[in-house]
Amino acid sequence: MAEYKHKWKIYHISDDIQAEYPDLIKLVLNTESMDDEERQYWFDIMPSMNDNQIDRLFNILETERRKLEELEEKYQKEIKILNEKHLIEWQDSQMKESKKKIKEQESKDKDEDPEEVLKMLNEL
Repeated sequence: MAEYKHKWKIYHISDDIQAEYPDLIKLVLNTESMDDEERQYWFDIMPSMNDNQIDRLFNILETERRKLEELEEKYQKEIKILNEKHLIEWQDSQMKESKKKIKEQESKDKDEDPEEVLKMLNEL
């Protein structure tokens, strides 16, 4: 029996299980559907499980991992699309605000006396 450290937790896993099922160990350690006690439970009973049971556990955890990965990818794509949409909306809003400020400044410039503008320039 050897100690196996993963994310600040120490698990006790038999040497035979470590040698024979390294991929299954990774799946058990990284699954989100188990807590630390459940992980240790599975490591404890693996030596008494038959090949069909081991295969079934592996398939369940591998399917879970794959489905979660697909969901993560899907949501990342959706988040990217939303971010791009909001960026375009924000840029549009900024453009409108800039145009408004330019028009306001142009309106102020039209109202100013050209003599005053020349006077200000001469003072610089």
